Amino acid sequence: MDEYLKEFLLHLSLVKNYSPNTLLAYEHDLKEFEKFLKERGSSLEEVTPEVVNAYLKELKEKGYTPFSVARRLSSLKSFFRFLIKEKGFHLEFIEVLESPKLPFRLPKVLSLEEVEKLLSAPDTSTPLGFRDRAMLELLYATGLRVSELVSLKLSNLNLELGLVRVLGKGSKERLVPMGDYALTYMKEYLERIRPQFIKPVSKDYVFLNKRGKPLTRQRFWQIIKEYARKVGLESKVSPHVLRHSFATHLLQGGADLRALQLMLGHSSLNTTQIYTHLDISRLKEVYDKYHPRS
Repeated sequence: MDEYLKEFLLHLSLVKNYSPNTLLAYEHDLKEFEKFLKERGSSLEEVTPEVVNAYLKELKEKGYTPFSVARRLSSLKSFFRFLIKEKGFHLEFIEVLESPKLPFRLPKVLSLEEVEKLLSAPDTSTPLGFRDRAMLELLYATGLRVSELVSLKLSNLNLELGLVRVLGKGSKERLVPMGDYALTYMKEYLERIRPQFIKPVSKDYVFLNKRGKPLTRQRFWQIIKEYARKVGLESKVSPHVLRHSFATHLLQGGADLRALQLMLGHSSLNTTQIYTHLDISRLKEVYDKYHPRS
């Protein structure tokens, strides 16, 4: 299976143009399935619906959530489709295997007051603190994914028009306004702070660490958690929460759902519609709190 897996990952990288993080997720999921086959003394050629169902059952018994099981089945389906099309395998049964029913989960969002507390947490009197404030302001102002934020380059910014050009999933390009607050911090960061970090390795990445290298997703995650802990929001904050907050606050302010889809870079409007559910749930909270006959 190793050789097939390498070819599949190469296909996802070169043909589908998937990100390195997505490739790692596929590799992790499929390595788990490979380990399962080895423990059973089975090969890829011997896979049947019963084998896959036994694998999914084992995942559930190990305590994997329905979301985790569904993701691993999705990875298997993609891999099997590749093997059917490119290698002539007869694994068509995979299409009729159903994913576990997933509970409906609304994304966590921050209130406007909580966003303000988080954005104000960095000490902007220091170069690193000012950089962090600029990053947080830009993240909340644009709804970028963290991978999109840390990979931003100077050529992606149009400060004159206040726009960010984002290369998102599947190399789909979109333009997102950054707003006055983020624009103010970004201009000062680029003019006064970033030059203090620049080294030969910096290239034209926007956000740099003190060694002049671009920030990693992992380091940004640590940074935002540190500030969340500082202001008492640790349990509520992750990098993606600011993206959810951006979308929810725009929708609550009257933004058009189609415009929100374009700014978030969703390929389907169905994905964006989760925020309408979130908005409705908040409306119900207000109703229950204030209506005399709720």
